[in-house]
Amino acid sequence: MRAKSFAGMTCSVAGALEAIGDRWAVLLLRDLSLGLSRYDELQASTGMPTTTLSTRLKHLESSGLVERRPYQDNPPRHEYRLTDKGRDLWKVTTALREWGDRWDTNGLGAPTIELVDAASGRPLVLALVDQETGQPVPRGRARLRPGPAADANVRKLLGGSRP
Repeated sequence: MRAKSFAGMTCSVAGALEAIGDRWAVLLLRDLSLGLSRYDELQASTGMPTTTLSTRLKHLESSGLVERRPYQDNPPRHEYRLTDKGRDLWKVTTALREWGDRWDTNGLGAPTIELVDAASGRPLVLALVDQETGQPVPRGRARLRPGPAADANVRKLLGGSRP
């Protein structure tokens, strides 16, 4: 699946990439979050070769992002559902979608999916918010600092770092 493992790197981004796997897995997470759950639905949506699909689903399951549940006994059939851990990746797929929309990566000149408020119908965007107050914070005020698990390399890297 991957040429190099990120396991053991002291970086949350590397750990997240290790858990997710690769770009095919991101598409599976997208489709599972949209409500697809059966192998044939996932294969049809992504166009992924069956061997690749099977390998990615097993990886997502072993990472605790997806759970496999039987839905039919004869013949045995399973569906795939996001776990709480997998559902929590919605911000990642939303950020990728917003970036893709901004830079027209689909080449269509417009978004194919929009995130809206269910009550008002107004568009929604991801934002940085102050954890204590809930108030939006402009990107220019955001700073990175070493966290509790930071090693010497991270502390050195963030000596004068800006996002």
